[in-house]
Amino acid sequence: MLSLRPRRDSTPYTTKWQNKFEENLEQWPHLKELVQCYTTDWVKDDTKYGHYESIGPPSFQNQIYEGPDTDIETEMHLASARQTKVEDTTDDDVPSTSGRQFTEATVSDSVRSNDPKHFGQSPLPAYEPAFDWENERSMIFGQRIPETPISHGLKISAKVLSLSFQAGLAEPFYGTMCLYNRERREKLSEDFYFQHAPTEKQDISFEPRGIFYLDAPSSSVCLLIQLEKHATEDGGVTPSVYSRKEPVHLTEKEKQKLQVWSQIMPYRESFAWAIVSLFDNSIGAASGGSASPSSPLAHSIPGTSSHDGVFEPSAKVTLDGKLGYPSRSSVVVEISNLNKVKECYTEDSLQDPKRKIHKPVKGVMRLEIEKHQNDHDDLENISESGSVNNDSIDDRITDSTFGKLPSNGLDGPQGSSSKWNSSDTKERSGNGPNAHGNSIPSADDFQAFDFRTTTRNKPFLQLFHCLYVYPMTVSLSRKRNLFIRVELREDDNDIRRQPLEAMYPREPGASLQKWVHTQVTVGAKVACYHDEIKLSLPATWTPTHHLLFTFFHVDLQTKLEAPKPVVIGYAALPLSTYAQCRSEISLPIMRELVPHYLQDMGRERLDYLEDGKNIFRLRLRLCSSLYPINERIRDFFLEYDRHTLRTSAPWGSELLEAINGLKNVDSIALLQFLHPILNMLLHLIGNGGETLQVAAFRAMVNIVTRVQQESVDDAERNHFLVNYVDYAFDDFGGRQPPVYPGLSTVWGSLARSKAKGYRVGPVYDDVLAMAWFFLELIVKSMALEKMRLFYHNLPLGEDIPPMQLKEGVFRCIMQLYDCLLTEVHERCKKGLSLAKRLNSSLAFFCYDLLSIIEPRQVFELVSLYLDKFSGVCQLVLHDCKLTFLQIICDHDLFVEMPGRDPSDRNYLSSVLIQELFLTWDHDDLSLRAKAARILVVLLCKHEFDARYQKPEDKLYIAQLYFPLIGQILDEMPVFYNLNAVEKREVLVAILQIVRNLDDSSLVKAWQLSIARTRLFFKLMEECLVLFEHRKPADITLMGSSSRSPVGGDAPASPKYSDRLSPAINNYLSEASRQEVRPQGTPENGYSWQRVNSQLSSPSQPYSLREALAQAQSSRIGASSQALRESLHPILRQKLELWEENLSASVSLQVLEITEKFSIMAASHSIATDYGKFDCVTAIFMSFFSRNQPLSFWRSLLPVFNGVFNLHGVTLMARENDRFLKQVTFHLLRLAVFRNDNIRKRAVIGLQMLMRSSFYYFMQTARLRVMLIITLSELMSEVQVTQMKADGTLEESGEARRLRKSLEEVADEAKSPSLLRECGVPDGALLEIPEKMTENRWSWSEVKFLADSLLLALDASLEHALLGSLITMDRYAAAESFYRLSMAFAPVPDLHIMWLLHLCDAHQEMQSWAEAAQCAVAVAGIVMQALVARNDGVWSKDHITALRKICPMVSIEISSETTAAEVEGYGASKLTVDSAVKYLQLANKLFSQAELFHFCASILELVIPVYKSRRAYGQLSKCHTMLTNIYESILEQESSPIPFTDATYYRVGFYGDRFGKLDRKEYVYREPRDVRLGDIMEKLSHIYESRMDGNHTLHIIPDSRQVKADELQPGACYLQITAVDPVMEDEDLGSRRERIFSLSTGSVRARVFDRFLFDTPFTKNGKTQGGLEDQWKRRTVLQTEGSFPALVNRLLVTKSESLEFSPVENAIGMIETRTAALRNELEEPRSSEGDQLPRLQSLQRILQGSVAVQVNSGVLSVCTAFLSGEPATRLRSQELQQLIAALLEFMAVCKRAIRVHFRLIGEEDQEFHTQLVNGFQSLTAELSHYIPAILSEL
Repeated sequence: MLSLRPRRDSTPYTTKWQNKFEENLEQWPHLKELVQCYTTDWVKDDTKYGHYESIGPPSFQNQIYEGPDTDIETEMHLASARQTKVEDTTDDDVPSTSGRQFTEATVSDSVRSNDPKHFGQSPLPAYEPAFDWENERSMIFGQRIPETPISHGLKISAKVLSLSFQAGLAEPFYGTMCLYNRERREKLSEDFYFQHAPTEKQDISFEPRGIFYLDAPSSSVCLLIQLEKHATEDGGVTPSVYSRKEPVHLTEKEKQKLQVWSQIMPYRESFAWAIVSLFDNSIGAASGGSASPSSPLAHSIPGTSSHDGVFEPSAKVTLDGKLGYPSRSSVVVEISNLNKVKECYTEDSLQDPKRKIHKPVKGVMRLEIEKHQNDHDDLENISESGSVNNDSIDDRITDSTFGKLPSNGLDGPQGSSSKWNSSDTKERSGNGPNAHGNSIPSADDFQAFDFRTTTRNKPFLQLFHCLYVYPMTVSLSRKRNLFIRVELREDDNDIRRQPLEAMYPREPGASLQKWVHTQVTVGAKVACYHDEIKLSLPATWTPTHHLLFTFFHVDLQTKLEAPKPVVIGYAALPLSTYAQCRSEISLPIMRELVPHYLQDMGRERLDYLEDGKNIFRLRLRLCSSLYPINERIRDFFLEYDRHTLRTSAPWGSELLEAINGLKNVDSIALLQFLHPILNMLLHLIGNGGETLQVAAFRAMVNIVTRVQQESVDDAERNHFLVNYVDYAFDDFGGRQPPVYPGLSTVWGSLARSKAKGYRVGPVYDDVLAMAWFFLELIVKSMALEKMRLFYHNLPLGEDIPPMQLKEGVFRCIMQLYDCLLTEVHERCKKGLSLAKRLNSSLAFFCYDLLSIIEPRQVFELVSLYLDKFSGVCQLVLHDCKLTFLQIICDHDLFVEMPGRDPSDRNYLSSVLIQELFLTWDHDDLSLRAKAARILVVLLCKHEFDARYQKPEDKLYIAQLYFPLIGQILDEMPVFYNLNAVEKREVLVAILQIVRNLDDSSLVKAWQLSIARTRLFFKLMEECLVLFEHRKPADITLMGSSSRSPVGGDAPASPKYSDRLSPAINNYLSEASRQEVRPQGTPENGYSWQRVNSQLSSPSQPYSLREALAQAQSSRIGASSQALRESLHPILRQKLELWEENLSASVSLQVLEITEKFSIMAASHSIATDYGKFDCVTAIFMSFFSRNQPLSFWRSLLPVFNGVFNLHGVTLMARENDRFLKQVTFHLLRLAVFRNDNIRKRAVIGLQMLMRSSFYYFMQTARLRVMLIITLSELMSEVQVTQMKADGTLEESGEARRLRKSLEEVADEAKSPSLLRECGVPDGALLEIPEKMTENRWSWSEVKFLADSLLLALDASLEHALLGSLITMDRYAAAESFYRLSMAFAPVPDLHIMWLLHLCDAHQEMQSWAEAAQCAVAVAGIVMQALVARNDGVWSKDHITALRKICPMVSIEISSETTAAEVEGYGASKLTVDSAVKYLQLANKLFSQAELFHFCASILELVIPVYKSRRAYGQLSKCHTMLTNIYESILEQESSPIPFTDATYYRVGFYGDRFGKLDRKEYVYREPRDVRLGDIMEKLSHIYESRMDGNHTLHIIPDSRQVKADELQPGACYLQITAVDPVMEDEDLGSRRERIFSLSTGSVRARVFDRFLFDTPFTKNGKTQGGLEDQWKRRTVLQTEGSFPALVNRLLVTKSESLEFSPVENAIGMIETRTAALRNELEEPRSSEGDQLPRLQSLQRILQGSVAVQVNSGVLSVCTAFLSGEPATRLRSQELQQLIAALLEFMAVCKRAIRVHFRLIGEEDQEFHTQLVNGFQSLTAELSHYIPAILSEL
């Protein structure tokens, strides 16, 4: 748990102070403390910031949501088939959502998740797809953020690759390199020494690198490089060879000379210098517009201009690491502008732009400069010596957020002079094993000490204690070749004594030396030096410690032996006086040393150069973390030592003063020595007396508060302090008792004094503000104690058991905790933010303690907290409570926590559930949301936790949270009061819990009460409602209503999705802000980058669309639709993928629960309503009515089958009509889907319903009724027609698919394969349910059922196809209504509905008789139902009577009407009253049609009803009506003009444009005033509109038989003929002409189903002939049904014809007239009073028979047949018949004239005379042909 961390020490090994001088630190406790503080390893508590390993993110598959008209599945199959063909496309080209391609999701038919016991994935991952534990934690108020000890600075390494001169390289060169700030002209780091020997082949890769540290890139930071070479020999080869303009090469002799000299001459002189700018910012076109990247690490734009022209490299760049995400970049720089040093110079003169003293050297130096991000990785691995272990060199980005590309100026050159090549690592790996050699800091690397460490406002973390000496100038009066030796001496007593070994060597790896030399300045009066001399200091120094400088002159030529240096003088510098001095120091130079040269008295004896002037100038730089420069800190250290060593007075008042003095130390010094000071104060608190404890505690509070306030960062927890607690504090390494008892006692007593009301001063508020620091110290101290206790006596690999706190200490902590809680409570009410921070600190205190001490002790603290904050508190307090719980439950062992007493499961989880539930009842909405969020985040945390992936773990967790469901069910209103977002959160949690529960726990939940079980399923329904997947198209701009700001402040994050977790909105807005790839696999990064190439920078919208969306979202609460539009396509794809999967997994999860429930219910082990089984029916209705994915439909069918197998009886029962109706409706709706998989499943679903119907009802009548009802409802929703291109309608795909499905339902052959496809056993339909014996399945019944449905479908389709024609073609309209009413006949309601539609249509057309027939039919349905049920006044006889009026009233009184008792449909409407109502309507309509005899029979049916009810008023009305009716009938009969109620026409249709009517004949019934011309016009108007350009409409003018095949194709023909109705008893073979009025003798029902018409024709081909040639054809038509019918036209089913010869014709004509006259004479008249009508009709007939002008009829017959040639052709029989007829005719005429004479009055005398004359002349005419006539008359 606690781990030792090597301190991340950036102090180079080279600088690190070792106690070289073996001083005894025991006598200086503060030094010992300091050294320990800087050198011991850090101890870090690994669990403090939580620990979480998540499993990999789940992979989501595209869910397919089909609409009726889509078949995405097949399209995807085709696409994937295409893809496999085109294998050349690489996988990378397919943009994918989560790194997987689209196709695999669709091809795999295994929709079930990898988990066999579940149908689908858990809804949680899809709800929270971007769950980021770190991020969720960081949102908790007061969340602690782990600090890394070193702030992320820059690390730059430099290495010399080569040095070459134009003249050639013969002698070794040496140099130093350091960071230098050009603007401030100061050195930033110590020097790094390098050398370059003239060997031909030097392996550079093992050259050490210099590593420099930088806070931040800045353009003024550069590398200052100074080269030196061996001092030039007098008369030897001068350095000027290197800087000549014309190319010169060293000759061999010169080379040898140089080599020999460089071996003789040990001293060096400065030779050249250069400045390399590291970060160049200045943009300009200084060098003639061609900008060159003037810096190797340009941190801004590449192609910047050179800086002051100092440095124009041609830089070759190689780049290591992947392009795009370089974690480090090394750049090779060629420096070609080395400046030769002519004479002495100072660093200041380097900057001189005129360059008087600089002359360029003709040479090139190649450096490799590398920038290392001082990253978390490197820091983790820096070990003692500061080197880095190799494993840190992985190129991974540590940040998991979108990495911003670290631009390193390598984006491509704009410059002309630069040669940049970015080579990939592959090429570099040629260097053998050391491919990365240059980026692994090796132990040889020199880490240059960063001078700013000593001035930074930061605590010292390393031990360094050294002095840098910079000799500057020595001014002499004559020229010398001067150099200086520097050494450190302990005292000045003995001159010969050796100096201390304190000097750092220049060669890497050598040990400390006694002295060091500077450069030689050749021949200068004023010698300038550029050396840096570094020496290690003793821990404490005495006044006698001093530096001794010795000045030498050396001759630069060889005489006999090598040149010897000569001493010129000495200078001494005492440390104690000057060590802290930062300014220049000037010293005189002594000629020689004498003992005690430091003391004043010795000075007089000394002899000085240059008259004792201070001619030697130098500077010092002290860098020490042991020696505080601040006086007060030194005092405190001193007093601390005295106190510790017990040398001070026992009351220690000096120490108290020193402690109090710390308050006034300036902040930089305080911060630098923060760690040791805190350690010493804690030491005093741990084991000082009470006074000291309090003083130290107060001082500590003061210091900590100051650090918090004065430091730069505004974090809640200051990061210096965090680093101290987390890493540095180690409780004195166990060298003395732990601090926590002392600390909690001091603090506790302070808190108690405050609680008692004593004045405790401002310190108390400071303590509260800094409480986190002290609480964390206490915890760390405990943890360390625990570790030390158990460290040695525990076997390896065992967990450390929790520590039991001592009673006293625990009580003390309890009291302290109690006091702090009271503070939180009080201050919260005042609304102070301090309270919330303190609350979080206390929560973290408990959180930390859980890992260390016995959890039950912690629970006491928790319960103390909950007692203080019990119930529903004020807003702020409640918020604090939630935060508290949030923090504690985030403990990574939360799941494994014990209960408070051994029987409990988990104390914290029960508290949490209690409190969350309470919060949902809180008035404040934000709190509810927070509580819901806490629950989901916790469940996500468990779900994705790598430790809890086993089923038993998941079960345990589910059981932990299960009581929550119980609470919700107990108080559902709480749940209903939540808003949709929170409901979703809670429901996802519930589903997650139930998913992992075992069956027995679930059963317990369902066993309590029926109501509870019902509520549980209400929750499941809510899930389906709230997570339903709506296609983006269905979403109207949802947010548009939420434009008004909610609660006054705009929502924190935009809402991209309503259904996913609220966290996803932040994730998406982050991702879209970044517009770099979202985390994920590289291949999707690839597609992302491809897309990205078209995008501009993240801040600008990359399209007009996004710009619009941004503009919209800037208004408050912009619509989620617009926001979605604005997302990057890939993000939007992800979002949709997540939403689809969420919806699918929720549906599947609920389905799984429903299946479990159904199985459990079968064993009756649970509490539910077994009568209706409403839980399951409600859920199924919910399933069907929502948009579900394909995977769901696939899983649904087996469950559906199972549920009906187990509970068929209940589900099919009457009580569940509504359910059954919905199910049939949705199954039919799915049968319309284009996706075959769904359609087939619907077919099987229907078959399953039929199977249940067979078994539980023995017949399918009721199911048929259901199906027909639902089909009719579906027809109103589904589009059965679609428009063709020419504007006409045709059957739509939906209708075709529905027809196909209905055919498949009855298809016996296909059934087994269908069942197999849908995952149901083959024999599922035939398998016999339990408790049944015989197989009742019958395919023939199924076929019958399917056919009746198809009939209804066809009728509906036909009706729809009429479309706009309904208004025009009334006949077709009426027929389609009629067909509908017949198709829906099994359902009385629908049957009646369509009949009434038909009735209305007829009334509009004023076809009253047809309308009346409809009303009768309706009444008939009602009466049949009533007779079948035996309630009512009618019997079967009445129905028979009704059938006489309307033959359509069927006889079979079926059980179907009763079967049709379906909710909203059924016999409840079929009452006597409704029957009477329709009978009266029929009565009214018939009387409008003047068919009075029908009225009479109808009223006779109404009268029994009124009789049974004794409604005498109604009865009298009825009888009055009857009287009127009978009178009307009399009137009709007595009318001289016979009454006709209608005219009839035969219409034949010929031509393919007529469609179904082609070659059919119909009889039309038209109102009596419609003439032939009218109907011709009417029909041609209707049908002309249907003709297109190619067809014309013709009317056939005669009524002869049409031979359709002889008509011209392409034309359409109508043949219209008037026809006469035939009476029932009429002799159709008689040759007489038919006079309609003759047959209306008695009142008969005018019901006709046969019609005839006569057609004259000749056999000789003439169109018209005389009577002797005129034949006659009589055609009799039989119609389908009789008139008046429900429609205006009936199909002709049979047509027969007879032919009459001309003579038969003639006889018939005469017989007809005879009969008419006789009829008139014999008709009985009631009284003499009504002679008048008789006289009129008699006159009419006589006039037509015997008046002279009209006797042509009889005469023409005579002339035609009785004279000349025709008479010879007649057979004798015919002749006699003709003569007999004529004789009879004349005899009747004679009788009639006599009667006429009897009847007439005066006014008719004249007419009578005419009649007599006419008769006589006719007789005379006839006697020519028939002589016998005279004798007869």
